[in-house]
Parts: sequence; structure tokens; C-alpha cells
Amino acid sequence: MAQHIQDEVYQDSLKNPEEFWSRQASQLEWHQKPEKAFQRTTKKLKSGVTHDHWSWFPGGKISTTYNCVDRHVINGNGDKVAICWDSPVTGLKEQYTYKELLHEVETLAGVLREEGVKKRDVVLIYMPMIPAALFAMLAIARLGAIHAVVFGGFSPPSLAQRMEASRPKAIMTASCGIDGSKPPMPYKGLIREAIEKSSFKPQKIIIWQREQLRWDPISRETGERNWNRLVKSARNRGLKAAAVPVKSSDGLYIIYTSGTTGLPKGVVREVGGHAVGLNFSIKYLLGVHGPGDVMFCASDIGWVVGHSYILYAPLLAGATTVLFEGKPVGTPDASTFWRIIEEYKVTTMFTAPTALRAIRRDDGDNDYFEQIYGSRGGLRTLRALFLAGERSEPSIVQMYGELLKRHCAGGAVVVDNWWSSESGSPISGIALSAGAGKDFTSNHRHAPLPIRPGSAGKAMPGFDVRVVDDEGNEVKRGTMGNIVMAIPLAPTAFTTLWEDEDRFYRGYLKRFNGKWLDTGDAGMIDEDGYISIMARSDDIINVAAHRFSTGKHSHEGQHDSRLCAIEQAVTSHPDIAECAVVGIPDALKGHLPFAFVTLSTHHHPHPAVPDDKLFKEVQQKVREQIGAIASLGGMIQGKGMIPKTRSGKTLRRVLRELVENATHDEFAKEVQVPTTIEDIDAVEVARAKIREYFTHKGSEKHRAPEARVKAKL
Repeated sequence: MAQHIQDEVYQDSLKNPEEFWSRQASQLEWHQKPEKAFQRTTKKLKSGVTHDHWSWFPGGKISTTYNCVDRHVINGNGDKVAICWDSPVTGLKEQYTYKELLHEVETLAGVLREEGVKKRDVVLIYMPMIPAALFAMLAIARLGAIHAVVFGGFSPPSLAQRMEASRPKAIMTASCGIDGSKPPMPYKGLIREAIEKSSFKPQKIIIWQREQLRWDPISRETGERNWNRLVKSARNRGLKAAAVPVKSSDGLYIIYTSGTTGLPKGVVREVGGHAVGLNFSIKYLLGVHGPGDVMFCASDIGWVVGHSYILYAPLLAGATTVLFEGKPVGTPDASTFWRIIEEYKVTTMFTAPTALRAIRRDDGDNDYFEQIYGSRGGLRTLRALFLAGERSEPSIVQMYGELLKRHCAGGAVVVDNWWSSESGSPISGIALSAGAGKDFTSNHRHAPLPIRPGSAGKAMPGFDVRVVDDEGNEVKRGTMGNIVMAIPLAPTAFTTLWEDEDRFYRGYLKRFNGKWLDTGDAGMIDEDGYISIMARSDDIINVAAHRFSTGKHSHEGQHDSRLCAIEQAVTSHPDIAECAVVGIPDALKGHLPFAFVTLSTHHHPHPAVPDDKLFKEVQQKVREQIGAIASLGGMIQGKGMIPKTRSGKTLRRVLRELVENATHDEFAKEVQVPTTIEDIDAVEVARAKIREYFTHKGSEKHRAPEARVKAKL
């Protein structure tokens, strides 16, 4: 049987990395060509420990902004649309061609240079989803400086923490952000409080004034500057800044990800590997090649997905990117994503499964998709819907797969993929244009590998993914274990943490003595190479010596009870729109799975305790798909009680702490809540539902007889 081209390209990337990545690097403009693609070295820590290290494109000098903007104007594509801004929360829309984008970015870079920003300085960005935020990122990179984007609306303590860690020369911010249908949120108090709390004080705060709510008064004594006026003055004077080339190994940006100690980890993205890897990934994986392709990434620039596929990758490819300031529902309704696809003729969309769950909850019959936009052919340009950020249960993949088949471009598919802040681009997925790994003279259109709902696809070029046991020994295909990667990682991935090589080693290499890089995820790889990410390692629970994943799933057809995910079984019930499963302590079995479920809006009961009929039906689903050993220890139903981060990840750890507290009658005990939480009220809703459940007189009868929780351990 002939090998699929995606498998061929993958093997080529691992066996011949020098030749493979040199070929990809040739697609960009270099101010100084690299000596080679790849170099392996070692690093010695203060503790005396040495570990393998690597770098991409040594000796090369490059400008990311030049490759994202100038290059396309020089090549005659200056009149092509680069950015479409669509803001249903303000009712505003704007478009910028590559030529107009160049004018905005070179002017703003000139302003920043006058304000004292230079090569290798850090500039912190705290912005809403507006064009000025993208101009800021590109302008900072144009000067060879490093940007650190912090999600607009983060609390002052979190912002202060990131200031102290990155020590920015300046902060670029806006007068306000707008979160869905809520009133404008003033940033002035948040920024000023953060600076007051921080031991490091940035020299300048450059403020983009929005019409919806202004930042007044601006205090020049504390370095506050009116961004709009600075740009106007620069234009009048013809002030511009040329692109500054930097070494391949220099930093492009820092993105902060949560740390187990509570202190955020500063993931550093190197300039050369980032540009080459992203330019490759958007063509190879997402099938976006250049003018005529429109990318809609419904994320936020505060997240790695937003960095990669709202801004850098689409512009590196010379395509059009849609910048969206809104929500999947409520701005104004559950049709807003489909309107964007129709209006801007989107060819590739990227979102989180959480967004699709919210849409399904508000439009359970898919009337907007099918009866309105689909029926009139408005979605025919869409070739693929990519999902990442949180698990994609098979029911979501299958449902949207059928919708795309009926109403979108021929061969349109739903592609689940897996990655992280550390990887910078997907570690696994199904490539839409696998031929881009070999040949740059055609559109690289090949029939992709089959989609397997429940799997995150196959490993992407450059990521050598393995599954090992707790001692670091590789396990047989089809066996769950720790997902690790052999080094080097692909070029988009990090090679260290910001000014903290010791923490990089401790957090990622030490567990397996430097042999493997630990992803912190658990899962399996099947006989065909499809990867299933089942849970974070700490979401694996032990039930009577059986290991279960609560939050991820294997692909359909895999019935080994140790591999199937409980959430997948629970959400297969037609009345359940959303589910989160955590482990609850049990004196006999160690832990039992405990489910939080949100029912469809068509019939949403109020009590936290489900009726006998529903619980028995769900329990039957679990037993049928996994086995009696996985029977639920309990189930709570409600709305607005499953806490998530702003990027759509379910905070199972918070729910687990709340349930564990309840087993000791400590309902009011505080739990650790990350600053990335989307809606803090969800924690209190969950707490109230848990209290209601555990104090309900008849709650015990709603638990499986063989799986009752010992409330007092």
C-alpha cells in the first residue's frame, strides 16, 4: 500500500532535517542567509547539569515584519487586502491593504524609535482586538525589539507580574476593551494599578484612544503618551522606520503561560525558526497559500493561536486575515461566525471547540448554519474548520463534518489538532496541502488523510512525538502514557524560557533526564500513527488500579477501558451539550469519576441533582462505551458552572478542588483560580451547585450503588 504524502513528508523532516528545513527557509527573504538549517549544542546550568540544546538557522539574519509586509508590496501585491477588522461589539469594520499596512507599521515603528525603543528591548502590549494591536506587534518586530502580549483585561496583579518578569521599556495599550455585550472596560485603572504594584516601572505608556471610552486625563509625568497624536505628528513629518534585521536566534516575542508554581513561564519565540516554521505550517497544514485565501482565526492576540494564525502566519503567506472583536454567541447571536465566513469569503477557519459548544447550545438545530447561510450558498468558500485549545469530542467533529460536507467547499473537513504555547504551531493534525512539504510550484492540493473523530491527527513535520511510561520507556502503540517529544523540536517551538534556562530544564527535560521533552499531556498513538490527547497528566485518575482519562478521548473504535474518555461517553447522550469530568476521592477505589453537565437550552432543569431517568441513561452510556469499572460516582447538572480560561480550556482542577472540599464538608474553602479564567462567577455557581448536590436529602440515590463516594474520608 502506497504511503500517503503526509507520512512521506513527516519522515523526510525527521531523517533529513537539514535539507528539509533549508528548503522551507528558501521561501523567505533573508538579509543574511543562514549557514545551515540546524545546529545541535549543549548548555550548562548553574547547578552543573548539562543538557542537549539546539538552534535553527545559525548565522542567518532576518526581519519578520519585512517578510510579513514589505516583501508582498515589493512583489506587486500591495493592493491585496491584508487585514479585515470586524467588530460587532462596536458596529465598526475596516480593511487594510498590504500597502496601507506598511504605511501604518513603518510610521508606528518610527514613533516607537523616537520614544526610545531599540533592538532587543521588550515592549508589553495590553490591547483589545483592534487593528492598532496588530500594528503594534509588527512595529515592535520591525525595530528588532521583542513584544510581550498580555490579554487585555487581565487583573493588575497578573499584569504587574508580567511587567516584573519582562521589564518592558514601554507599554502599548488602549483606553478600553469591550467584552461581548458588556459596557466598555476602562484600562486606565488596570494599567496604573499594575504599575503601582510592580517593582519595575516602564518608561512610557502609549495609549490608543478609542471613541467608545477615552483615557482622560493623560499624565505626562508618568510617561503616558497619546498614541493617536504621536502617529499623526509622525505622518505630518514623514517619519518612518526601516526594517531592522536580527539574528535567527534573537527573540521575536515572549508569551506567558501558566506555571505550576503560580509564576508564569515566559516562552520565547526565536525569529528565524518562527518565520520559517509558520510560513510552512499555514501552507502545509491549513492550506492557506497566499492572495485569494482568507484566514479567520477566532482567537485573541493574547494567546499563541492568535499570534500565529491571526497575525504572523497569514501575513507571511501573503493571504488575508480576519481580525474579529466579538463572541461566538451574543454579538449579536449564534450566527456571527457564519456571517464572517460569508461576508469575507473565508477559506480556512480556526476556533476552539468551546465556541462550537456555545453555538450548539444556542442553536441546537443548526438553523443559522443550514437554513440561512448554508441554504443560500454563503459558506461555499470554506475548505476547512480547524479546532484546537480544548478537546474536540467526536460528536462535534462529526456534526460539523456533515454540515461542511453539505454546505461548504467540496471536500471540506473538520481538523482537530494539538499544540501549545511552547510549540508555537500545531504538533499534530491532518494536512490539507501536504505537498507543500516537497514542492512549491503548485497549489499542493492532495486528498488529505482520513479524519478520525476523537484523534488530533498525525505528528507534524519536525515534531518527533512518542508515548512513554513514567520511567521514560516507550510503550506499545495503542497504549496510554506520557506524551513526549525527542529533541530538537520543530522550528516554531521554544528552545528556552525568558531568562530562565534552569526552569526550562526543570519544567520540561528533567523528568526524563533530558532524553525526552515532557509535554505534560497524556494520551496514545495508534498503529497508524494517529495521536489521541486524552488529558493533562494531572487529569488522569486511578479507579481500582485502572487509569482513566477524564478530559480527552481516543478515536472511535477503540474500546479499551483504559483509553476511552469518560467525557466522550457522557456527551454522547443527546440531551447533554457540555460536560466536565473530574476525579472524586473514594475510600475503596481511590477515585471515582464525577461529572458536571450542561443540558441543552430546550429543556434545562434547575436542580443540581439530575432525575433518575437522565442519570441512569448517562450511566448506561458510560458502561456501554467504557465498562462498569468507569461508572460515575455522581453527576451535577446546571448552567454557567463549568469554569474556562479565556482561550476556552476547561478548568477541571478548579472543579476537582471544589468537589474534594465538599467531601470534607468544606464548601466555603477557597480554591486557587487562575487569572486566565473567563468568568469568575462560574466558580461560585459551581460551588453553589455542589453544595446543593451534596446536601440534597436524596442525592445518595442518584449515585451508582457500586460507586458511592465516602463523604467522610
